[in-house]
Amino acid sequence: MLERRPRRSWSGPAGRPQYTGPRGRNRLLETGSPRVPSAPMPEGDTLFRVATGLRRVLLGQTLLEARARPGPLLRSVPDLSGLAGLRITEVESRGKHLLITFGEGRRRRILRNHLRMSGSWHRYRPGEAWRLADRRATLVLRTDHAVAVCFDCPTVELLTDVGAARSKALARLGPDLLGPDFDAADAVANLRKLPHTAIGEALLDQCALAGIGNVVRNEVLFMERVNPRTAVEDLRAGELERLVVAAHRVLRAAAIAGVRTTTGERRPGARLWVYRRAGRPCRRCGTRIELSRQGEFARLTFWCPACQRAPA
Repeated sequence: MLERRPRRSWSGPAGRPQYTGPRGRNRLLETGSPRVPSAPMPEGDTLFRVATGLRRVLLGQTLLEARARPGPLLRSVPDLSGLAGLRITEVESRGKHLLITFGEGRRRRILRNHLRMSGSWHRYRPGEAWRLADRRATLVLRTDHAVAVCFDCPTVELLTDVGAARSKALARLGPDLLGPDFDAADAVANLRKLPHTAIGEALLDQCALAGIGNVVRNEVLFMERVNPRTAVEDLRAGELERLVVAAHRVLRAAAIAGVRTTTGERRPGARLWVYRRAGRPCRRCGTRIELSRQGEFARLTFWCPACQRAPA
């Protein structure tokens, strides 16, 4: 997902954030495209890296311009004109959400952004040509030293502190797998509240634990030898805890390294155990990997029938 190109550093005046970006076009991340409908939704590790990259160039700077425009994926947008002149005080990820905070006290505002399967954030120097057409720019944030652009984004929401506390999208989130105070026990307790739900569906419930997506849930189920159709109530507490800890470990490692691998391999095509490997031999036992769709949203589900035996 990250573009690999020769890199060079650039920095603003002394005391300003510095970052290293690709030569010429300074793209932070591209997380998918409407032209590739099968691309997975960005998971917590992706948003963590997006927040880290944007924090380097935006934190502490004064916003000169903020604008949002509607598009095919976003019918209405908030008025961001009142943000101009405010200092950017926080940039963080929460599960699969990106939160950018402006100002303090009564003027404090929080911009919530969700990329889903189409959005992507790019960073540019002022005056630098954008890689994508302006009409695809859903959200633009401009400071003296950087321009952050979110293309093809389906979710942009501007909140007050009270609004953020009441936001259904945020208030119902379970423990953030990449949060500083993540507690696996809380996530296990939340999963236990879904006794009749198949574990393959329960792991994707962001109210139980936030940040895990389809790739990681497929991988950790294989790693822990759990069949995705097993009901939560049929799993022992230790099994649930191992799944949660494995998801935390995979996402954290990917957030730090910038490459998501569950096999330990970094070569493309060798990084994952089962995801996107239907019909191919299991890397562990050689059995043919199976594929089905699971849950309300028919998520692609990959598993090894030998390593992940179906519940009796």
